[in-house]
Amino acid sequence: MGYLLYSILFVSVVFVSALYLTRARWTPYLPTRLQDAMSAFSYTRVPNTFMGDVESGFTSADFDLSTNVMEGDSRGGLDQKAKREIQRLMKIRGINFDEARRVYMERRFKKNGIGEDGIPRDPKFVSFS
Repeated sequence: MGYLLYSILFVSVVFVSALYLTRARWTPYLPTRLQDAMSAFSYTRVPNTFMGDVESGFTSADFDLSTNVMEGDSRGGLDQKAKREIQRLMKIRGINFDEARRVYMERRFKKNGIGEDGIPRDPKFVSFS
């Protein structure tokens, strides 16, 4: 009976250790709600200033934050939820910031009922050009 208890304990420790060591591979596939809960224990924090955004790679030639940094902009930086999602896309797909931002915005538009061309998909929408 004692061997059964120690065997279960040993297998559990090995399983938890394997999950911990491979967490970089499986955590991006978790639902966002669980990722948010686990982010408190993560060592990679999403920056909350423009300088931190630039250092973390959330800038490009098309989306330049250097002017905000040079002018000493005291605002909080980019949206935390959006940065977390864009960072997740960059890690999972191995894409750069511009591409991840484009994918994020397309998903956000689709969720809010806006087409890829920027026109709402509402059949009652009337546009005067």
